[in-house]
Amino acid sequence: MGAMRPRGPVCGVAALLLAVTAGCTGGAEETAPERTTAAATPTAPATRSSPAPSPAGPVSLPALMAREHTGSGLRLGRVLARTSAYTRYAVTYEANGLTISGVMNIPRGEGPFPALVLAHGYIDPDVYVTGQGMPREHDLLARSGYAVLHVDYRNHARSDDDPDNDVNLRLGYTEDVIGAALALREAGRPEIDTDRIGLLGRSMGGGVVYNTLVVAPGLFDAAVAYAPVSAHPEENIDHFQRPGDDPLVDRIEAAHGTPESNPEFWRQVSPLTYADRVTDPLLIHHGTADHTCPLRWTREAVAAFEKAGADVELRTYRGEGHTFGPRWRESMDVTMRYFERHLR
Repeated sequence: MGAMRPRGPVCGVAALLLAVTAGCTGGAEETAPERTTAAATPTAPATRSSPAPSPAGPVSLPALMAREHTGSGLRLGRVLARTSAYTRYAVTYEANGLTISGVMNIPRGEGPFPALVLAHGYIDPDVYVTGQGMPREHDLLARSGYAVLHVDYRNHARSDDDPDNDVNLRLGYTEDVIGAALALREAGRPEIDTDRIGLLGRSMGGGVVYNTLVVAPGLFDAAVAYAPVSAHPEENIDHFQRPGDDPLVDRIEAAHGTPESNPEFWRQVSPLTYADRVTDPLLIHHGTADHTCPLRWTREAVAAFEKAGADVELRTYRGEGHTFGPRWRESMDVTMRYFERHLR
């Protein structure tokens, strides 16, 4: 089990690194929607809520440290699919005042089942569909006896809009993941073991994992990250956005300054600055042939977490690229043994 977990609102600790702003486009599992056979008629096009502004105050890790995070109102909506192993539901919940949508797979049989929250990689919100990003993981983990909640993030699918999210380094994604765990606990559903909750993210979602562990230490029992982005926001900008002349770069730097003109801001939005706050065990998988998110980024993060005394483990896979191919199932077997050890 992880450290003692908060039962009520969480005072967070970390701004989302630009891992989430970077636009890390991992490959098939992050660009192609999962196709399932629905057990009900298709949902009508979602109606977006009125824009809800990002929280007032400075954009920084210290600002999120002081924020009281809330999550509640988990609602299981229509059935999207039924398999021999689980039922797939459309869901919504509240996170810090915003409604966030997602998809949840609940195993068949007697619960309560340990729960996992999934944080997907970058997919353009204009083409994103609910539950998109990690279909392999979502299916396998549910078949293995986990209740799995895949978070859509704000500005995605049926989630509420946050118009300031991009220029504010997409801090909101971390809040959405924290809210998911709190909503799972608050729901008190008999199928879900609220004393056993883990977190899994890949690519950009791996950056969300880093920040969540710093924002809300002890909220999860364990976390796993696949091929995460850099823990330095400016490095993600330089790698993913600046080469394509993304206009968002100018907006971010106009709002917050450049690393040269405002180094303190950029120091305060890296989770590595606050690595000593991590209390939850963390497993990271990374392929040696990953040209989207270089392995050196993960090695640097692991070194920083280890120096700070965190329980972190790195598994590397020779020849594997960003999305994992031949050794994906091997890596997932390691992941499930890891969760088995820490959640059961």
